[in-house]
Amino acid sequence: MEESIVQTGARIIIRFDNGVYITETTCWAVIVAVALIIAALVGTRRLERNPRGAQAIAELIVETVYKFVDDNMGKNLRSFAPYVGTLFLYLLACNAVGLIGARAPTADMNFTFAMSIMVFFIIQYNSIKSRGIGGYLKHFAEPFPFMIPIKIIEEITFPISLSFRIFGNILAGVIIVELYMHMMGSVSEKLHMVFPFLQIGTPLPVNLFFDMFEPFLQAFVFSMLTMSFIAKAIAVHGAEE
Repeated sequence: MEESIVQTGARIIIRFDNGVYITETTCWAVIVAVALIIAALVGTRRLERNPRGAQAIAELIVETVYKFVDDNMGKNLRSFAPYVGTLFLYLLACNAVGLIGARAPTADMNFTFAMSIMVFFIIQYNSIKSRGIGGYLKHFAEPFPFMIPIKIIEEITFPISLSFRIFGNILAGVIIVELYMHMMGSVSEKLHMVFPFLQIGTPLPVNLFFDMFEPFLQAFVFSMLTMSFIAKAIAVHGAEE
């Protein structure tokens, strides 16, 4: 049987004798997290009254995130800005790993589902905290008691749909780029090209979309949905702006 052109699952990097293994998804997820931590430390290493260089960039990012959260969640919920900003930057960086020729962690369902489950528990925790146990249970029966099963299904399916959305889009991009590169390589062979110009020169528009625009778009959508559901969960009478 002909070997598949595109590997749909994450490669195993390290396998231990007890059956535990580490995939490329785990490796890149950790590398991206460490890189962002280092960037944050560099940007805030020597704070000055008049920011410049890395500090100016860091302050611009922070101000943009806070304004973004204020506009979409309300100033009363701007305490979520650090989480939303971190989530967006982390997903953006993980999505864009394909720019250096590696496989994006978000092309692995395990990674995207873990991120979605984290968002799910944050939503449930803050909903209980703001409404109380009674109010939290009561909202499942609004506006009518027969809506309870539907509301429960809606809550359970949210992390699944959220994870599938980003996973499907990023994996589709990986597959399309791989297939395109394989096709250009085959065309170069058919044309007996000594230098694989088609494989090197033509993928730029494809890469610009699937490795730059698409990663930004998917991180943005994930963050927007997270903010929307958190704001909805914390909605308390008299506290909305």
